[in-house]
Amino acid sequence: MNKLPFNYDFDDIEILKALSKANNRIGELNGILRLLPNPKVILNAITIGEAKESSEIENIVTTFDEIFKEVALDENSNSAAKEVVSYRRAILRGFELINTSGFISTNIISEIHRIIEPGTGDIRKIPGTVILNTKTKEILHVPPQNEKDIRDYLSNLEQYINTPDLDNIDPLIKMAMIHYQFESIHPFHDGNGRTGRIINILYLVMMSKLSMPILYLSKYINEKKDKYYEYLQQMREDESVYKKYVLYFLEGIASMSDFTIHFIDGFSRQMENAEREITLKCPKIYSHKLVQYLFFDFYTKNEYFRQEMGISRNTATSHLKELVKNGFLIEEKVGKEILYKNAFLYDLMRDW
Repeated sequence: MNKLPFNYDFDDIEILKALSKANNRIGELNGILRLLPNPKVILNAITIGEAKESSEIENIVTTFDEIFKEVALDENSNSAAKEVVSYRRAILRGFELINTSGFISTNIISEIHRIIEPGTGDIRKIPGTVILNTKTKEILHVPPQNEKDIRDYLSNLEQYINTPDLDNIDPLIKMAMIHYQFESIHPFHDGNGRTGRIINILYLVMMSKLSMPILYLSKYINEKKDKYYEYLQQMREDESVYKKYVLYFLEGIASMSDFTIHFIDGFSRQMENAEREITLKCPKIYSHKLVQYLFFDFYTKNEYFRQEMGISRNTATSHLKELVKNGFLIEEKVGKEILYKNAFLYDLMRDW
């Protein structure tokens, strides 16, 4: 297994065309993000979607409804939903860490992994890990086996991530190579794929390609999962596959930048519709703060609502009932709790 940088010439006309398109699309997405009055509201929705899709790549399948209930109730009601919520928390924690430090270190990667896979241990210390074909049980790849070698490769990866001059290639191509190398090192017993896909987004933020971790790249990977695994494996055996692999990621960046732009547009229009209709139908309780809060999460409950709005329990109950009566919220009893679902957001998620 080689260390980074790899000796490969990416100066190829097809790659350069795809790179130009990807940079153009992600640049437009980042421009839109910078113009949003409150991008954190949309970040919350996008990270839920990214977490769901990335987890599905690893066959951790759940529904948005279960995920939102997990967020609202903070209970261990659904193990798959809990894992997805942990993944979102890892994205947001990673974003916080790189904003503070300005780099992506092995320690930051390990902290992200601990949030995704709590209690499964840190970097592998026991040899024997191999990557298998799940159907044939054929050994596809033997990653570094002892902790010293794993940490040596991770140190090389850390240097490659944080030293732009080490490889004079565009960050979008470099992200693809970082991802390949991390998955080949396979430093943890479990959660490597999900951790690696978070590193992708954090690297784009670190390199100022995005101001927030809001590119929904795992949806693309999930839709073209066979190619994703095929290219990762073939690159270990055939250097000529580097081109196909890089083109795959550049197409994904362009495609999901467009998808995310479309989602932000729909999200913003739903907020505008909600603001207009709540003003008309519930003028006594309307405020811009109310609309912002309702769109921050897909579910709420009385306790969260009254704390955020700074009102009493009785007032919160009255306001929630009025919003339910006018069709803005959908009331749902889950166990002993009464939850309130944002009807506007659920309409939007039908197209997700």
